[in-house]
Amino acid sequence: MTKASIALNRFGLGARGDQPTPADPLGWLTRQLTSYDPHPDPIAAAPTSATVAAGLADYYRQQRAMRVMQGNRPEMPARVAASPMQAPGAPGLAPPMPVKPGQDDAMKQARQFAQRAGRGDYAGAVGARATNALVTETPFVERLVYFWANHFAVSADKLELIGLSGTLETEAIRPHVLGTFRDMLVAVEQHPAMLLYLDQAVSVGPNSPRGLQIAARGNRKVGLNENLAREILELHTLGVRTGYSQADVTEFARAMTGWTVAGIGRGPGAAAAGTDGLPGDFVFAAPIHEPGDRMIMGKRYPAGGVEQARAVLQDVSIAPATATHVMTKLARHFAGDTPPPALVARLQAAFLESGGDLPTVYRALIASPEAWVERPLKFKTPWEWTISAMRALNVKTADPQAMVGLLNQLGQPTWKPGQPIGYDDIAASWAGPDAVLRRVEAAERFASRAANVDARALAPKVLPGAVSPATQAALANCESPAQALALLLVTPEFLRR
Repeated sequence: MTKASIALNRFGLGARGDQPTPADPLGWLTRQLTSYDPHPDPIAAAPTSATVAAGLADYYRQQRAMRVMQGNRPEMPARVAASPMQAPGAPGLAPPMPVKPGQDDAMKQARQFAQRAGRGDYAGAVGARATNALVTETPFVERLVYFWANHFAVSADKLELIGLSGTLETEAIRPHVLGTFRDMLVAVEQHPAMLLYLDQAVSVGPNSPRGLQIAARGNRKVGLNENLAREILELHTLGVRTGYSQADVTEFARAMTGWTVAGIGRGPGAAAAGTDGLPGDFVFAAPIHEPGDRMIMGKRYPAGGVEQARAVLQDVSIAPATATHVMTKLARHFAGDTPPPALVARLQAAFLESGGDLPTVYRALIASPEAWVERPLKFKTPWEWTISAMRALNVKTADPQAMVGLLNQLGQPTWKPGQPIGYDDIAASWAGPDAVLRRVEAAERFASRAANVDARALAPKVLPGAVSPATQAALANCESPAQALALLLVTPEFLRR
């Protein structure tokens, strides 16, 4: 592999067949750090948290009305086990309820919301993400956006998350991908998608005014939810088994009580949030915040409302354990499933010395010889392979429904890893025989729609200096242009970066 091929494919999203090869690969990557636009046209046109949350707020009002009309019948479940593309009534969504007189309009509105969330908000966001990836002039930074979105993963397995899962990437990752890790961390943890996904919006301090009030009634149990606090320490910052204890998790969860979402939360948290903010806004609800100082990992955090948890985030964002954990993942993404210790140490030093300044880290990555090894270091994920194939074929727009269907078929539905740890970033998760066969089938469909594309001429453009003699011979021996093009897209050189 030449440096140009490495820059285009390992650091970028794959070469476009209609663009020149970078003459200065390192300079091409570095310049992207100052030319990146966090709100390009496709992304700016995608659904926002405000629009999605407004729809959710309306839906919940309709559900409350239906429960009253049906005698408090339970509403549709928030968790959706099947694909967000399913129509209402399909497996994974609640079955149609019997319609009583006067309920027709409410039922119709609820079904319209479920359909809009899956086929509108979710698919629209996936299409916008893909279209931007196809035409972006800063593919290196786009790759970093996807890395961080997977690091701070949410999953569209709850009804609330179908439309909001993509907005976390748009609103919390993109604006901070060239900022500091601390600012990104705070933005992520205060985003409605994260607060709802990890149930922070329903966490109530037992000794808070609202918690004591509910306990005095004796008819409902409320308390802490430790999900978000645990995942911040275990996944987002310090890493597993890095010196914190269960007591630290509990204390951090107490500090975070009151962090909730306006307009679309549930339970005591929603009631405590009151009318502050528009639907989807981050709100600190003081009535459910656990009072008092907190002792976390040997440091005392005085009582201070919303600032108490922010102070914890500030400290863990620049901790040495965070630098090791997060920089190991970054090194793995660019330099192999078993990242070179020297690269991890270099990135860790850049992170700590700069106070978590991400462009400083990226420049250290670009300058590291371990990331420029000539042999392929990574097996492309389904998203990476799909985008690189479409870029190679000069595709400039992505059909939202088709992208959702293809990524589902290939085993990596967008923003739906099913777990807070995100999708795996190692070859073993993506290189199985069945997974490769599905790529062969997709490659054949791509090739059948591409007119007059000569794979033998395209190969050196998208894989400059990386096409082996064996691959060149195989392409030359194909019986048709379509067969040759499909073969190119599943060659070892194209499947890896």
